[in-house]
Amino acid sequence: MSVNASGPVRYAISPVRPAAHLFRVTCRVPSPDPKGQRFSLPAWIPGSYLIRDFSRHIVSIRAEAGGRPVRLEKIDKSTWRAAPCAAPLTVLYEVYARDLSVRAAYLDEDRAFFNASSVFLSPAGLENAPCRIEILPPPEGNDRARWRIATALPRLSGEKSAWNYVHEFGEFHAPNYAALLDCPVEIGSFREIVFAAEGVPHLLAITGAAELNEARLARDVSRICAAHIRMFGQPRLTEPYLFLLAATEKGYGGLEHDDASALLAAREDLPKPGLADGETPPEYARLLGLISHEYFHRWNVRRIRPSALLRADLQRENYTRLLWFFEGATSYYDDLALLRAGVISETVYLELLGKTLTRVRAAPGRFLQSLAEASFDAWIKYYRPNENTPNAEVSYYDKGAVVALWLDLSLRRMSKGKTSLDDLMRALWRDHGEKDSAGVGEEEIFARVETLGGKSLRRRLRALVEGTEDPPLRALFASAGVRLAWRAESSAPWLGLGTRAEGGKARITKVLSASPAEKAGLAADDTLAALAGREIGASNLETILARFSPGAELECHYFREGLLRVTKVRLAAPPENIARLLPIAGAEAKIRRARWFCCA
Repeated sequence: MSVNASGPVRYAISPVRPAAHLFRVTCRVPSPDPKGQRFSLPAWIPGSYLIRDFSRHIVSIRAEAGGRPVRLEKIDKSTWRAAPCAAPLTVLYEVYARDLSVRAAYLDEDRAFFNASSVFLSPAGLENAPCRIEILPPPEGNDRARWRIATALPRLSGEKSAWNYVHEFGEFHAPNYAALLDCPVEIGSFREIVFAAEGVPHLLAITGAAELNEARLARDVSRICAAHIRMFGQPRLTEPYLFLLAATEKGYGGLEHDDASALLAAREDLPKPGLADGETPPEYARLLGLISHEYFHRWNVRRIRPSALLRADLQRENYTRLLWFFEGATSYYDDLALLRAGVISETVYLELLGKTLTRVRAAPGRFLQSLAEASFDAWIKYYRPNENTPNAEVSYYDKGAVVALWLDLSLRRMSKGKTSLDDLMRALWRDHGEKDSAGVGEEEIFARVETLGGKSLRRRLRALVEGTEDPPLRALFASAGVRLAWRAESSAPWLGLGTRAEGGKARITKVLSASPAEKAGLAADDTLAALAGREIGASNLETILARFSPGAELECHYFREGLLRVTKVRLAAPPENIARLLPIAGAEAKIRRARWFCCA
């Protein structure tokens, strides 16, 4: 039960020491709990299913009331309790912010970024109280006088238009703490790219970009957003949307919010000036796929929600077996939308889809972990990969996308093109998209598939989600006008390991199950020294292997924990794990592809 707020909870945040990566934050409660006000920071952020314990970044904290100190006791890893005191009560603290991702907070001399879940304490009992947020400017110098704010948080006053996501420093507001968590904030000098998609205003705020083809990016992202809007149909979303895109040296990632997304990309992924029409380099296609993925979440996850996450407890794990659908189906549509929007060619799309099939097939873990199990165990496995991950786990993103593909093509073939996965997505949107109080239950997807495709399809889908078999795709692809073929990655014999260059040597990063390397006793973190008497360097292993044939038994020298060891390894034929998708010739096949590739 909420305590009487007697006014808004007031926050102030200042990038007070950019060089030290420190935000200074205050939280002022007008009417604290007379028994002692508790404050807590979320342990995770919606959309990223891992306990991250954001409170560990608070480096100092104290409380005061009426200018006098108030005792503040930490009672668990992310909760503090203030002693009973007179109103109002203010908690003052500093947050270390050097998480260069989309999930937490970051601050240096060039920019600032934060999600409220990593910087703003929540006063217990006041979760539904309105919030006022003052964002203060940084110290002068290093061009920080030109810093501005990009956020979907509404400004208290001084708006320049009916919608405005770029602001000067000042006060903002949110109707409650949950709404505050939904609005990431970018602060710095950023480029603004404004465009409309189906009449809806959109803004790209881009930091860290040097060379950039703004016109091409605006055109392509506008088309992608329009394709998603058209696919979901009525009721139309009309709220403006904000993309916060930070370009870094090697970054990649995204996090969805109701009407915004935070994105991280490598600078090389951005479209270069002079990029020719019709030319889409793989790096740029990757960026567009990321943008498409997070925008699709505007419907699938942010409004069509699993019931287990509808009223999430941000202090603990919230389990669901449905991430295969909410992330997997989104992963299927992210690249398909690029084709439907006309920003990539059919050839590029089939290459992207082939890469997804390849990633799934290359992981032996798909035979041990089901999609339902992968979804449930996301909290302890997906975000904590190790050298054995390919052997023990399956990606609910990648295999989820493959199962969504299987379901889409199955529906199309059974109905002779009259029904597709698009229809399922639109039905979910109509029934769950607005003011939904129940969310999507664990059985609902299966029930809706039965309505569209019958009991047999429901049974087969359940077997794919709860079992570990590969979806049968060859005939389905043929029915859609595409031929699926598999080939080996190389003609050289196979060891079944991965390496990285380290000090001019090849250090093993993974060893696949049942591979020649595993049978020979090689393990991750071993350093290869020689094979068949030939020294192994950072990049010549493939060349050495090419001298031999499958079945050859070779002596392998390697270092483990600084000690030289020797073993014998019997080479195997390379597995056919690389997918190749080719359009089938002929007018009829072309028509079938067009039906699949176009939004029905």
